Amino acid sequence: MQQATQKRELPERMSWARAMIFAIGFFLLAAILVGQIPGYVYNAMTASSLVEFERGTFSLGLICLACFAVIMVIEFLFDPKPVISPVLMAGVGAIITIVGLAITVAVSVTGYQSFPSATTSIAPLLGGKFLWFQPNAIDLIAVGLIILFVGLATVFYSVLAMGERRNPDRRDLGTTPAIRIMLIISSLLLIFFVYCYNYNPLPASVQSVVLNIVLGVSVFLALGAFALRLHYLMRPARKNTMAGLYAVGALGLAQTGALLLVFWLVAYPLLTFLHPLPVLGPYLTNCTRASVIPGSCSFSQDAGYIIDAVITSSFFGAMLAAIWAWKSNRNMVVVGGVVITAVIALTALVMHTSATALPTAMMLCAAILIVATVWSMAARREFAVVGESNLGCLGQWLVVGTCLFIYLSAFAFFSMANFAAEETPPNIPNPINTAGATDSFVMFALFAVLGAIQFFFLARNRYRV
Repeated sequence: MQQATQKRELPERMSWARAMIFAIGFFLLAAILVGQIPGYVYNAMTASSLVEFERGTFSLGLICLACFAVIMVIEFLFDPKPVISPVLMAGVGAIITIVGLAITVAVSVTGYQSFPSATTSIAPLLGGKFLWFQPNAIDLIAVGLIILFVGLATVFYSVLAMGERRNPDRRDLGTTPAIRIMLIISSLLLIFFVYCYNYNPLPASVQSVVLNIVLGVSVFLALGAFALRLHYLMRPARKNTMAGLYAVGALGLAQTGALLLVFWLVAYPLLTFLHPLPVLGPYLTNCTRASVIPGSCSFSQDAGYIIDAVITSSFFGAMLAAIWAWKSNRNMVVVGGVVITAVIALTALVMHTSATALPTAMMLCAAILIVATVWSMAARREFAVVGESNLGCLGQWLVVGTCLFIYLSAFAFFSMANFAAEETPPNIPNPINTAGATDSFVMFALFAVLGAIQFFFLARNRYRV
């Protein structure tokens, strides 16, 4: 009895290769949640115009609520006691897909990508064009893409639920041929885009169209591989993961999305209320024209610091809670981690829908979805084969060197994104298609290859942790 108790108390053992995949996933989450998002919110709040803040909070709030809706679809379809027929859910998903596709196509064709426009006048209040909203406060392309995503996800999981009703098998099938094919094609298309984006080998008349189609297919396949892998990951332990998945959706995504939409809704009325106050007004607001309030107002740097600290502390606390819960609730941490990573990938897409930013936004979306899929592949318990080799000097270099190469290649990859300079200043210079070298691409290609070689030997030797 004593030996059995001691065996149960031992921490879970895993290979160094598997541990490194988990570390990369958590590092990505920490870098974006604790670093990128708070910095973006601060810059948007303190900019000379709140248009970017309005568009960002609206799009981010909608994608959080959309992902919560997809989680509820999964709960309804795959709960041990499902309450909605998959056929009915598939029909609803098809209607939502058609609506989202129609909005996206109509907005793209007409060029009416933002609402309200400069000429809109619908119940104007506080100097706004629609109520108190300033021009371009709502990104209609983001709305169409989000609706399309919810519809496709609903149809996808409804079809899987129909298959489960015919087949009682609940095993984790691991990385099936369908997942491998989608993941490999998505990765190859992403590599093709990165090369063409930096060196422009195609004719100028067709390159933009071809690359957008390539990236669209890459994102679609990466999303399909992730959704299917998440389904298999949860299937054998569904009773233990459904509650955690619902907690991530209801307590995390739904509340975050609702709070962001509240900020989007009350930003300008709040500025109007705060500006004339004796002490809080000058401390929290900054208005350039006294005759145009709140249209010329933004939040002060002090207000940005306060919100930045709240967001950073909240995400940092969530990361610490995940570390604390790893031993007792590993399934919840893994499922929650990969789901939030997918949400971040979709956020990168829907928050950058302008013509100049969309290609690299799709590039980041596909890349992060691929990382989330690989992470979910490593989370499979059957992957946790512990070798008998001690790490040794060579193994230590393989671990440290692989981490270093992945870190540097990730810096270079994210530096290729063509967003606003004040939002994501590049870490590595990347003069695209000029007389000089494309520094980010060369650095990314070099260190990605070196990191892949080292990781291959690390996984092959199966060093134990």
